[in-house]
Parts: sequence; structure tokens; C-alpha cells
Amino acid sequence: MTEMLIERKDLKNAKRIVVKVGSSTITHANGKCDFARIDRLARELADWQNQGKEMILVSSGAVAVGVDRLGLPEKPKTIPGKQAAAAVGQGILMHTYEKIFAEYGQLVAQVLLTRMETIDRHRYTNARNTFMELLRQRVIPIVNENDVVALDELKIGDNDNMSALVASIVDADLVIILSDVDGLYTANPQTHPEAKLVSRVDEITPEIEASAGGAGSSVGTGGMFTKIQAAKNATTSGINLVIASGSQKDAISRILEGEEVGTLFVSRENRLQFRKRWLAFGARIMGRITVDEGCEKAIKKAGGCSILPVGIVDVDGDFEAGNTVSVITKAGREIARGLCHYSSEELKKITGCQSEEIEERLGHKAFDEVIHRDDLVILN
Repeated sequence: MTEMLIERKDLKNAKRIVVKVGSSTITHANGKCDFARIDRLARELADWQNQGKEMILVSSGAVAVGVDRLGLPEKPKTIPGKQAAAAVGQGILMHTYEKIFAEYGQLVAQVLLTRMETIDRHRYTNARNTFMELLRQRVIPIVNENDVVALDELKIGDNDNMSALVASIVDADLVIILSDVDGLYTANPQTHPEAKLVSRVDEITPEIEASAGGAGSSVGTGGMFTKIQAAKNATTSGINLVIASGSQKDAISRILEGEEVGTLFVSRENRLQFRKRWLAFGARIMGRITVDEGCEKAIKKAGGCSILPVGIVDVDGDFEAGNTVSVITKAGREIARGLCHYSSEELKKITGCQSEEIEERLGHKAFDEVIHRDDLVILN
């Protein structure tokens, strides 16, 4: 951890803030828009924008609103059904936002993303440029996944992770996730009444990841697990994240004024460079390499290290040289991501060998390292 600890009062200094609202925060249980909450949300965001902050909203709710407008008895289970509901609901939801934000004199813009915009570095850069221009013109971007066209393999999947991804693209200072939960608890409060709210998390441990449950609401796709994933992604990028209840009055303002609301996940001190943020959270993961304990310890040391073939014990997936791969421990925990210099086929031939043996085994040697430290991102 860093020596310079972030305190709640330091959140007042956040300039660029991503706020994510879940379906349960802006819709009633029957899927209809909760206009009172949407109005409070718009008023808060517009007010902070007027004070010089740069606000970005990541909004769920399109599918839930579409299900209601189509008169469906429940959320569709098929991909075409969900996409049809999203197509209907997104327009209604955006019209509602535009109308209510206009009451407070605030322009908004719709931004729809899929994983495709983040896999390719040029598209990732273009998305950043669009966001930065909107912020320059004092427009609040309203972001959602483009559910209508996204294929399963190209879906980000949930707006918790979308909020962390957007925060990394725009280099935000803070992410606020508003949902139907008050924050992270010591245990599931629905089954353990004695569970206590955790106010601050300095490190996302395997125990915290393991304790995260499934989806909590019938109208959303995320549970605490996706929120922990989002917190891990954000804090690794050097961005603080708060999980709080969307039903609390003025939750955003109270957080930005330094109050103890929800759970604060404290970021690492050093921000990832733009290229490494893309590598960690934009690039598509094409395979996995498992490393031994010695390599694991070396990777986790300050500054990290390159990954050599001698430290690799297993290779999973079918990938080419230059693809992004996940680096996992023997216990199965992901500890890093990086650009691999060798294909999976080549890597299987050199697993466990010394670097000077690479040419003998492959007939050529492009690099001593499988992943160079400059192409490696260490995760929390």
C-alpha cells in the first residue's frame, strides 16, 4: 500500500467523476421509470457540473424500461429478446434524461459502447477523444452498453465494470456506484443480520473476492461480485471508487463532501499510463499463462519484472504473438495481464526452459522474455 493514505475528505478534490446508477436506482420494481429519483439524480449531477466538476453518468435501466413498455411479464431470457427490449427502452430512457436535465439547463449526450470499442487501441483512443470533447463543451455524457448490437463475446456484460472502464478511458478521479446495496458488508446482510458495513477497503483480497455474492436485484445484471471487479479495475488504474445505496438522499453530494457514505475502495498511488490502462481493461484477453511461486513473487515486487519461460508452468487458450493474455497463479488467481511475445503453440514448447534454450526448441528466438515488464500490468 502507499504511504500517502487517501482520506474521505480528499474526495472533495475529485475533478472528473463517473457516477453509475443501477436499474433498481432509477426504476420501480415493475420496470417503470422512477421519475422522482431520476430528477434528484439530474439535479445533483447538474449542480456539481455547475461547480466546475466534470460529471459522467453510466446508466442501466434500458432493458427494464423496454420490458415495461413492451408489456412483457418478465425480463426476456434470450439474447434477441433482451436486445429488442433494450432497443425500445434506451430511447425512452434517454428522452427522459434529456428532458429532466434540460430543466436544470444541462446538456447531455448519449454514448453507447461495446467491448469492440476497447479491444482495438485506436478505437479506445477515439472513444477517449470523444469523451474529452464532450467534457470540454460542458456536456454530461450518459453511457450505456450498446445492447442492441453487442454479441455475447463482445459484451462488457454489466455497467459496474462499464463504469470502471469509462473511468480508465477518461482518466477519472473517482467512480461512484449507486445501487440497491449500502456497500460492502462483512457478510451477506440478507442471510447474516449481524453483518457490518465496511467503510474502507485498502486492498481487495482473495477473501473479499470470494465473499462477493450473485446478482441481488431482479431488474439488473450485477451483484456485489461485479462491483468488486469494478473496484479492482478502478483502483488498479489509480482511481478511487465508492459503492453506496442509490436510495440514500443526496448520496453523491455527501460522498463528494467527505461524509462516510458506503464503502470506499482506495486506489493505488501510481496511475497507469494510458497504454497500460488499455492493456489492462480494454484489450481482449485471448489466453492464460500460469506461473510458479517464484515468478509470482517477482511479479508482485515493486516495479514488477519481465516474465521468462522458466517461470511458466502451463498455457491455456489459442493465441498469437502480440495478443493480450492473463497471468494467473497456481491457485487460479489473476495477478497480471500483458502482451505475449510468443504464440500459444510456441509457448507450450518453451514452457519451463531457460531463455538461452528458446532458439534450440523453436528454431528462432525473437525475445528472451515471454512478456516484457513494459508490456505487463500488475493487478491488485
